[in-house]
Amino acid sequence: MPVDRNIKVLLVEDSKVARKMQKKALVDVGFTNVIEADNGQNAIAKLQENSDVGLILSDWNMPVMDGYEFLVWVRSNGPTTNVPFIMATARGEKKQAAAATEAGVSNFITKPFGPDELRQLIDDTFSGGKKADTSKPLVPQTTPGGKLLLNVAHIQITDHLTLGVLKNLIESGKIAPKHFELQTSCMPSWNSLQGALEKGSVDAAFVLAPIAMDLYGFGVPIKLVLFAHKNGSISVLKKSEEKGKDLKEFFRGKTFYLPHEMSIHHMLAHMFLTQIGLKPGFFGRGDFDVLFEVVPPVKMPEFLASNPEACGYLVAEPLGTKAIAEGIADLLFLSGELWESHPCCVVTIRDEIINQYPDAVQEFTTFLVEAGKFIGEKPETAAEIGVNFLDPNKTLNLKVPVLKNVLKEAQGIKTNDLFPVVDDLDRIQQYMVHQMGIGTIIDLSGFVDTRFAKLACKESGFVARRSNIREISSMVGDIVSRQKEGFVSKTNLNKEGQYLIFTLNGQEYGIDILWVREIVRMMAIRSMPKAPSFVKGIVNLRDRIIPIVDLRYKLGIESIEDESHARIIVLENEVNNIVDQIGVIVDSVSDVLSIKAEHIEEPPSYKNNGSNNYILAMANMEAGIKILLDTKQLFAARA
Repeated sequence: MPVDRNIKVLLVEDSKVARKMQKKALVDVGFTNVIEADNGQNAIAKLQENSDVGLILSDWNMPVMDGYEFLVWVRSNGPTTNVPFIMATARGEKKQAAAATEAGVSNFITKPFGPDELRQLIDDTFSGGKKADTSKPLVPQTTPGGKLLLNVAHIQITDHLTLGVLKNLIESGKIAPKHFELQTSCMPSWNSLQGALEKGSVDAAFVLAPIAMDLYGFGVPIKLVLFAHKNGSISVLKKSEEKGKDLKEFFRGKTFYLPHEMSIHHMLAHMFLTQIGLKPGFFGRGDFDVLFEVVPPVKMPEFLASNPEACGYLVAEPLGTKAIAEGIADLLFLSGELWESHPCCVVTIRDEIINQYPDAVQEFTTFLVEAGKFIGEKPETAAEIGVNFLDPNKTLNLKVPVLKNVLKEAQGIKTNDLFPVVDDLDRIQQYMVHQMGIGTIIDLSGFVDTRFAKLACKESGFVARRSNIREISSMVGDIVSRQKEGFVSKTNLNKEGQYLIFTLNGQEYGIDILWVREIVRMMAIRSMPKAPSFVKGIVNLRDRIIPIVDLRYKLGIESIEDESHARIIVLENEVNNIVDQIGVIVDSVSDVLSIKAEHIEEPPSYKNNGSNNYILAMANMEAGIKILLDTKQLFAARA
């Protein structure tokens, strides 16, 4: 029976940012009649004022009265006893699900979540549906030729690049599996990936180690067969004009973003913030002076820039370097600086697959080790593969130079030693349980299956190496000192690339070659009445009408009468599957240059007639200065 989208929904969430996201998700799936509360006590008042509430979506950890206490009240209050109650929590632990179920919750969801997850959950809740029985054996799928059809889940982070490289090597014919065919499933969040692995809708997953350990501890039939990488995460802080900032005061009272509570990112952030004298934690769980909040990794740069209360985040690359390159954030530290060669994401496979298709699992593990070796030896090629694999729909606007920098960073991601070291996993669970109070201690000997990695690593000549947690106080001292010195890196990576060089009035300019469709000689331009002064007119180029912009006029340069030797550069942009073109007139076109980040400088800041808005950066080259133009601004100028 379809759910009535007109019912009144009570949304209970203390975080304004999270509440805004969740309300938008509700509206996106059709629930527009939403009332809001910021804690359990206020939610009770709203219920007493609104007797027709048909659904409750409540956070767990809130001040005054938390979600669990609110749930108990709802189930003991006659008029609300049977109102569907969905518990949303930042905690990914399975034991919280058990507590919520015991208290009478209808369903639960782990934050952050999106519209698709929420829609399915609400539909299941109203139909009386329960979560899939994870003890039910998975039925593996095979190809007509008898190979295992291996479906592997991942998300859009560099930690999962070995999977992308393996996929590319298979598709290019450089690797030919005998026992499996590979399918990859890119998931929108850790929640959806975790759910798919738990339910058995995927055969394997690249997943955060603490999530995998927690799932195993609560009976999900999975084994860890390989590390997905080592190192690979970064902590950034919001870009500030303050020089020599005191980090302790900078973080105090602010919000720090994490991709998931059950993550190495949470552990390392806790270690760092505790060491500089702060008390970090989640709102509603105690008296903390830095508040953790879980948000989708791909949303972190946007949230950091827009939320005045946010101070930074710790996440898998390239989402930190990208924010630095875009001028949103400054580098705080690389995860490998605190814990050298630490594990983070791991490769897990369902027991049914391991038991029925051990040859396929061995082959898959061996090829992943080879893919990791490929990344280490050919980071430039791996970066090109990675941009297409991690950002196929261009939602991240990820660029090859950014990913290449991540792969070549001395303390960055490492993929040439993937053997699963049990002691390192034990360090994670011991710290999280005893120092942070989350997770449970599991029997790692039953969870980690090293037989496949032993053979794969032996064949590749790798030797298992233990990680090294550095002397934390000394390392943190170095990081704090680095901030006081105004240390900045990676800032211009997003501007690195190949540029088409052209001249205007004797000065050389550059436009990102990726925007250039073609270069044509001057042709007859038809004027357009009431067009903006910088629009020269329109031309018919192979039966397509495109506007022509007088670039001299836009940049405040005196026009010339004789344009017979000029050229038109046709630029092309695609937005929402609609291709837009614009032509710009230049004096001449000279070359295509590869411009590196170390040659790029910020443009001078001065008052002018507005032409400086179109300048992206200055390239200080041996052959002279090139002015790099912001092509997006040139397109925007058409409006």
